[in-house]
Amino acid sequence: MSEISATDARPTLAVWKFASCDGCQLSLLDCEDELLALAGAVRIAHFTEMSRTSTDGPYDISLVEGSITTPDDAERIQQVRRDSRHLVTIGACATAGGIQGLRNFAAEGAYAGTVYAHPEYLKTLETSTPISDHVAVDYELHGCPIDRRQLLEVLLAFLAGRRPAVAGHSVCQECKGRSNVCVMVANATPCLGPVTRAGCGGLCPSVGRGCFGCFGPSQSANTISLADQLSRNGATGELVSRLFRTFNANAPVFRAESERQSARGDA
Repeated sequence: MSEISATDARPTLAVWKFASCDGCQLSLLDCEDELLALAGAVRIAHFTEMSRTSTDGPYDISLVEGSITTPDDAERIQQVRRDSRHLVTIGACATAGGIQGLRNFAAEGAYAGTVYAHPEYLKTLETSTPISDHVAVDYELHGCPIDRRQLLEVLLAFLAGRRPAVAGHSVCQECKGRSNVCVMVANATPCLGPVTRAGCGGLCPSVGRGCFGCFGPSQSANTISLADQLSRNGATGELVSRLFRTFNANAPVFRAESERQSARGDA
């Protein structure tokens, strides 16, 4: 651990990684010019993606990326929580279990046996779960990856002692703002935009593709209504179930709908 000046009164920021791809941490580095200003406002005490420098807590703000997938993860997140005044989870892995949460739908060890030659050497938990299943979380920032502008808003809000102003409406509103033609209405393209939280700017529909649900369920997600409309457009239960089983498969409302669709029995 490195030493710091005793007169440095800036709030301390720590960034932690659990089971993830590092994409959300890279979103912080992608802030570029804003990151320089942020570095002047806070003292980055732990962020291995950026620097080998690391100082002991407590930390004013901890950003946590990744899901809990191993016994070591489950122990380490408890220490991070104890050391953090505010704990903010960032990204689909930390808020919903991530793409690795797909193993929650399979028999224990089924995926490991397919991927690894000697799965008996692995020491993992039966499921991949979000951080909030293990410790108290002060705020969740969604996305796969997160949006850097939303991340800056969250950090500024905590530094100012206010609630972050991050949109909870659906991607459909972003599409309307960009004057996108609705791909589901115009072309019957399967799209999760009506039930997915805004944050991407309607990226996929703007190039004629359906939304993949990267930012997880919106605040008022009506997945049953959307699934019924997809079915009327010709989508099978298997297809609709797979639509909900991507980056946020373990988010409760997406998981419930995917299981309902799996039970339909049509292929």
